[in-house]
Amino acid sequence: MNRDDAIATLTAADGPFPLLTTTDPRGQPIRAYGNPPATLRDLLLATRAFGDSTFLVFEDERITYEDHFLRVARLAHWLMQQGVGMGDRVAIGMRNYPEWSVSFFACQAIGAVAVTLNAWWTGPELIYGLTDSNAVVAILDGERVARISDRLTELPGLRLLVTRDDAPLPSVTRWDDALAAAGAVNGLPDAAVGPDDHASILYTSGTTGTPKGALHCHRNHVTNLNNTLLSGAVNALMNPPPADAPPPGQGVSLQTFPFFHIGGLSGLYISAAVGSRLVLMYKWDVEHAFDLIRREGIRSWSGVPTVVRQLLEHPRAGSGDLDSMLSIASGGAPVPEDLINRVGSLFRARVAPGNGYGATETTSAIIANGGADYLARPTSVGRPAASAEIRIVDDTGNDCATGDIGELWARGPNIFVGYWNRPGESADAFTDGWFRTGDLGYRDADGFYYVVDRKKDVIIRGGENVYCAEVEGVLHRHPGIADVALIGLPHRALGEEVAAVIEPKPGTVLTAADVQAFVAERLARYNVPTRVIFIDEPLPRTATGKVLKRELKQRYGG
Repeated sequence: MNRDDAIATLTAADGPFPLLTTTDPRGQPIRAYGNPPATLRDLLLATRAFGDSTFLVFEDERITYEDHFLRVARLAHWLMQQGVGMGDRVAIGMRNYPEWSVSFFACQAIGAVAVTLNAWWTGPELIYGLTDSNAVVAILDGERVARISDRLTELPGLRLLVTRDDAPLPSVTRWDDALAAAGAVNGLPDAAVGPDDHASILYTSGTTGTPKGALHCHRNHVTNLNNTLLSGAVNALMNPPPADAPPPGQGVSLQTFPFFHIGGLSGLYISAAVGSRLVLMYKWDVEHAFDLIRREGIRSWSGVPTVVRQLLEHPRAGSGDLDSMLSIASGGAPVPEDLINRVGSLFRARVAPGNGYGATETTSAIIANGGADYLARPTSVGRPAASAEIRIVDDTGNDCATGDIGELWARGPNIFVGYWNRPGESADAFTDGWFRTGDLGYRDADGFYYVVDRKKDVIIRGGENVYCAEVEGVLHRHPGIADVALIGLPHRALGEEVAAVIEPKPGTVLTAADVQAFVAERLARYNVPTRVIFIDEPLPRTATGKVLKRELKQRYGG
């Protein structure tokens, strides 16, 4: 059975993932899943079936699905006691603690909107998120409370709930006290939550300006969940296990994406939906990651390319510590081709690599690549999810021919509602119901998609378009380069010149001529950097792994 036949079987009206034609809130036709769950509240209720199975692991803490549900129920009751209702915003700002999950699902249980604050933000940035979202309650850990403690007078109507803090301010409520105040409840509060009700606000990374709050509804998240589950079902239908194969047992995943990022949030509720065990880390540490993978028998893991590289190139990678791994996915930033080849060679194709294309606005990946397809096409982000429609469009709004580069447009039940309190920018993000991603790419004759750059990051050098991701992909293959970012800098004659900011590998001696020759052997001459900048510290990145190119342009553009 091929992929198209498997998808058709599984998404038929009588299949486990029926796709029904309906309309989105903008009046556009979409293909939406008709199977449960319909909302994240429904998903939460279904997790109770996993009972005493472990859900969350954090250091020495182990929380079962039933315990997690009861904590969510108590917090949901407490929130309602504070007057929180449908559509009210509740901000969550903390590390990937178990309380993050409890807080998020408590919001979904009562129809409140979870505002996921970037835990890397400074005090003023946190204040911005709280005021921009008009949050009525903020659930923060001690680190985040300390960052805003001197500016609480700017938030007179905000109720603060603090966790993981031994000495909170007198004006805040402690986590344990809130759960105790709710009493010994055994179920969720009554709430009529529907698929089109608002569920979350995730702030964009802010690499090019003030962060915007991307507003999602329950249908967006449930579509993302079903896209993932359908992909797994397609693989199982195409490659059924032997009849005598033992049951697979509980899935075990390592969570390194922050929950406030759409990739991290997806990992949370997808794990919950299938009854997996999710292992959390206080912060990324490659040695501790190896210890956790061995101790917990981690089977799957996803992370930004920089941390995936740290793990795969570590001396312990070949020691047997990774023997439990079955899949390694990377995303959040462009994935260098050599990293995928590293997965294939290190594990001799036993571990399935994965990648995809998506954004906060598309509620995670809407195009995905994995396994043998990915090893065969390591520069491709894959093929669209069954519910997603993708177009490659030129500057006049017409569809591009196969192989031609244009902007990716997307439509489907996974596309976000719009930007919170920014009607003008929300309207500008769409054309005739299609979300304009701002990313450039193309489709090959076999239906695989490739992303070459952000539209705004294309360097126009003397009339020629230089696609940063393409040149960066080449430079990542250089054995002496640890990391690289391409930026366009002003040039009197050419308009822009191509500049490469490079972090060499320790002990490596590189010259600009070495770098230029390496690119010249592999790409047209106009792609060759005319300026090469070597740095001895990591490139500045967001919490989700994206290089802060605006910062680099400011630093080196003078």
